[in-house]
Amino acid sequence: METRDFNFYLPDKSIAQTPLENRDDSRLLVLNKETGETEHSYFYNIINFLNPGDCLVLNDTRVLPARLIGEKEDTKGKIEFLLLKRKDLDTWEALARPGKRAKPGSRFIFGNGLLYAQVINISDEGSRIIKFEYAGIFEEILDKLGQMPLPPYIKEKLEERERYQTVYSKNQGSAAAPTAGLHFTKELLRKIEEKGVKIVYITLHIGLGTFRPVKVARIEEHRMHSEFYIVDKLAADTINNTKKQCNKIIAVGTTSCRTLESIADEDGKVKPGSGWTDIFIYPGYRFKIIDSLITNFHLPESTLIMLVSAFAGRERILDTYKMAAQKGYRFFSFGDAMLIE
Repeated sequence: METRDFNFYLPDKSIAQTPLENRDDSRLLVLNKETGETEHSYFYNIINFLNPGDCLVLNDTRVLPARLIGEKEDTKGKIEFLLLKRKDLDTWEALARPGKRAKPGSRFIFGNGLLYAQVINISDEGSRIIKFEYAGIFEEILDKLGQMPLPPYIKEKLEERERYQTVYSKNQGSAAAPTAGLHFTKELLRKIEEKGVKIVYITLHIGLGTFRPVKVARIEEHRMHSEFYIVDKLAADTINNTKKQCNKIIAVGTTSCRTLESIADEDGKVKPGSGWTDIFIYPGYRFKIIDSLITNFHLPESTLIMLVSAFAGRERILDTYKMAAQKGYRFFSFGDAMLIE
């Protein structure tokens, strides 16, 4: 299958630049993946599409203020690092811009000397391995100096950091937000639980794969970057019991979906544990566990649109995206939501 098969035209005006004042005021497009029928609603009505006994699975990862802007120690040239993965206490894998300034041995300074970094290696994929030097607690320094790693298509300044976090974010470690979860409020989650819907939290720390475009012509040749997940016993037991009782598993976001599909066996049963996954889901994949998916509208030719196409069908997704753009839906991270059932 060709990467270009997942391309579509989207005008710039359709790309959401800022979050809405109220998270759950975003629009909701409901797609029946079997019939292609659609319904238009608002996210605060998501509860109407969930039934008692269903299980809602959310990714509770928390985004690091992972964008560091500093200067080269000798030439004072500007540098930007995006932290992706912690290798050990003071060593990280990061993207560098401009990369030509970040050669092995190069040193950089941040916050007038609060933080120093040295490039110690370059990975096969071009990311930098950097070692930090500082006095104090790294997380506190990062919180002071770091910026939220917003995607490059967002040009507007984010006024409140927490708007790029879900209200249930807990385990810090992501380089991007699980954006399907940005639509939930604490009040909406409370109402969903009161209806009898089970809510479980799993963790997938989102890394390089989110920023890495598909550069190969044939999607089968693309390789995903591995990401760390955690699924505890309570979550696994709740999910398994839900399946046993023939109720639905609703994954919130592609990250929750990928985690569940990574750990499920062929019978759709999951086991608690932690580890790394590089699962790549594209059309032809047979889903083992999820029944419905809450997700945003994704970039052309991205692994994310390939995943939702695997779940609902490529032509159906592309037709739905075209219709959504025509009806003024907002796309990408701060955009509107879809429920595919």
